[in-house]
Amino acid sequence: MSSSANRLLATVFGAVYLLVGLAGFAVTSGVGFAATEGSTLLLFEVNPLHNVVHLGVGAALLLASRSTTAAKAVNTTVGAVYLLVGVLGLFLIGTGANIIALNGADNVLHLASAVVLLGVGLAADRRTADGLATA
Repeated sequence: MSSSANRLLATVFGAVYLLVGLAGFAVTSGVGFAATEGSTLLLFEVNPLHNVVHLGVGAALLLASRSTTAAKAVNTTVGAVYLLVGVLGLFLIGTGANIIALNGADNVLHLASAVVLLGVGLAADRRTADGLATA
């Protein structure tokens, strides 16, 4: 793997999100797919739909980690989506619109993930006018 910060981050976050999605299914075995309530995985609430989202995000990040350009684009996109989810999550807790069983810990993690993904996605692996990569 090249020394791309975006590729490294996409690989690490992708693997973590895939593992969290799989672990989530282990704790939500008794929760129906359409249920908005969740089961606790460490401090975080998950339900089957939340687990599917984690698997999708993990797969997208891992697939994108194969090239710097793709990793940069996917890190930035996922970071922007997590920023939106983190902010919206503040208003969804305790409502029927909370279809992925968000809780306060989820919101903190989503906002932290957004900061890291957006920071690396937007700042790392930039190209200069002469085509050389910058950190």
